[in-house]
Amino acid sequence: MSVGKNIKGLRIAAGLTQTQLAKEARINQSGLSKIEREENESITLPTLRKIAKALDCSVVALLEDKDKGKKLRELT
Repeated sequence: MSVGKNIKGLRIAAGLTQTQLAKEARINQSGLSKIEREENESITLPTLRKIAKALDCSVVALLEDKDKGKKLRELT
């Protein structure tokens, strides 16, 4: 599983739309959409922190490869 899929899954589980999560995380909604679709190759740690805070989870939870039980080693 990828960072974008993790974010989307956690967002849906929290009952949030992209617009709501973007507002909570104080990021651009179109940027969030690109992250979820994995079209953003340069997601930054500060952005991940904002998203994690808005989803009430850790950055590690966003990076976990749930299919393999390992953390992703790259942010891109």
